[in-house]
Amino acid sequence: MRVLGIDPGLTRCGLGVVDQDRGRSPHLVEVDVVRTPADLDTAKRLVRIEAAVVDWVDRHRPDVVCVERVFAQHNVQTVVGTAQAAGVVMLVGARAGIPVVLHTPSEVKAAITGSGRADKAQVGAMVTRILRLPEPPRPADAADALALAVCHLWRGGPVNRLAELAADRPAAGNGYARAVAAAARRGMRP
Repeated sequence: MRVLGIDPGLTRCGLGVVDQDRGRSPHLVEVDVVRTPADLDTAKRLVRIEAAVVDWVDRHRPDVVCVERVFAQHNVQTVVGTAQAAGVVMLVGARAGIPVVLHTPSEVKAAITGSGRADKAQVGAMVTRILRLPEPPRPADAADALALAVCHLWRGGPVNRLAELAADRPAAGNGYARAVAAAARRGMRP
């Protein structure tokens, strides 16, 4: 399975692609951060983010796009920018016909480090270890994007489990397995 993890942000938007074959450890395909200047009009910043995500989707052909769920912060302006970037990312995935899944920051931290309260350094260290990287991805937005992808691979939820179930039984001619596979391709439950 190939997962595109995206840590949305208006100034820095982390992008990370991770592959994992059944029974194997996840491995890095590519990671980067899209940056937009703060003095640029917000609409133009969103267009730049959209163009980058479209490029990544076209180049990497992910099976799923994972986006960090926006959560409330004290800085309303930051939350609004993050939500706008997340919306653009979700739209790109949906237009490409790729399932889009949201994971909360604490869910990602718990999946990667074992604690939903881990700090950015701990997440970066564990991403480095899990993906066998020579050093932590920088900036933290890049590590967060990879953490999202790994989290989804490990905790992909019902859609992943249903797709695996259907893949294990294609020759059985089971109508339910075919329905499960079709629903999983659409990112839905049967």
